[in-house]
Amino acid sequence: MCIRPALKILAIDTSTDYCSVALELDGETHVRETRAGQNHSSLLLRMIDELLRGCGIQLKALDAIAYGEGPGSFTGLRITCGVVQGLAFGSGVPVVGISTPLAMAAGTQSRRVLCCVDARIQEIYHAAYQRVDAGSPQETGDSADSAEWRTVCEPSLCAPAQAPSLDGDGWLACGSGLEAYGPILESRYAGQLAGIEPGRYPHARDIAALAARKVQRGELSAAETAAPMYLRDKVALRIDERPNR
Repeated sequence: MCIRPALKILAIDTSTDYCSVALELDGETHVRETRAGQNHSSLLLRMIDELLRGCGIQLKALDAIAYGEGPGSFTGLRITCGVVQGLAFGSGVPVVGISTPLAMAAGTQSRRVLCCVDARIQEIYHAAYQRVDAGSPQETGDSADSAEWRTVCEPSLCAPAQAPSLDGDGWLACGSGLEAYGPILESRYAGQLAGIEPGRYPHARDIAALAARKVQRGELSAAETAAPMYLRDKVALRIDERPNR
């Protein structure tokens, strides 16, 4: 059974309509979350302050500040990185960037996870991961946040009908891309899906758990390196530039 490390990590995600903040504090995780819509910038700092005050810890006492680096909402990622840089510069705490689709995968109980997030204008952010341990957490005795993950498909931007192929079956498909383009994606991966979770989104608690492993390995970065993972050069396309479904 995995014993969680005694670390102090603040984690933030605003890459979707949801806003979540988590504090990994000596083996326990404390969370604040809400469906923010377009109000991340007015909610995030208050949520962070409430969480830190409630747990009686100051920023400078943290081991790291972790954040969902994307891909995801252009505006949301900019908000996250701006806040993370400000907090890290002011406190001298290092930062850790975590892929948002990887955080989605880590939040499941599945061995194989296909992440499809609605990227608007008829495209999705796509990524796929496989748990490295032999089976599910129930089979191995490991907790969900103790698993290592192998990247099967790196995060990419694509039309749903042109999503990268996957080997084998037993894949859990999750993310808002299933809400927007469910029939197309189900057809694309016909016979390979074990389940679908359209409502799953990246969460700060899973970012904190993934960041803890990086902190243990010494994979820390300076505040100025906190930057979004952008997969699209343009936020909007002309009609003639948009991919066919």
